[in-house]
Amino acid sequence: MEAWLRLLPHANAGLNSLATVLLIVGIVLIKQRREVAHKWTMIGCFGVSTVFLASYLVHKAAFGTTAFPSDAGTLPRIIYYTVLLTHSLLAATVPFLAVTTIYFGLRDWRVAHRKLAKWTFPIWLYVSVTGVVVYLMLYQLYPAH
Repeated sequence: MEAWLRLLPHANAGLNSLATVLLIVGIVLIKQRREVAHKWTMIGCFGVSTVFLASYLVHKAAFGTTAFPSDAGTLPRIIYYTVLLTHSLLAATVPFLAVTTIYFGLRDWRVAHRKLAKWTFPIWLYVSVTGVVVYLMLYQLYPAH
């Protein structure tokens, strides 16, 4: 069982990448006034992000945190911890922002939906992109020995 659990960070990076693509497709669709396609794309993005969160929590429960290598150098460590800190703080807000924004959209409360989406979209996009950056730095560029 442990072997498949060790694959979760790679799957999680894929899920974050997919969420990034869906977020961008979603914004393009709404700018094209394709509301139904936008709705289903954003609901799909929320589903992908939910699967990511469950997978991430399973991996953390199994293995705890993964330390960034101390021999990676000062600049990479500064970059990694800066990205990780901003990612983590903003990631804590995404479920609440996303659920509320989606709720407003599904209720057809357009003014509230648009107002909150102006905050939700860039935060969610930043969290998705930086999730991939954290993965690349931790598992690809500077993997543990």
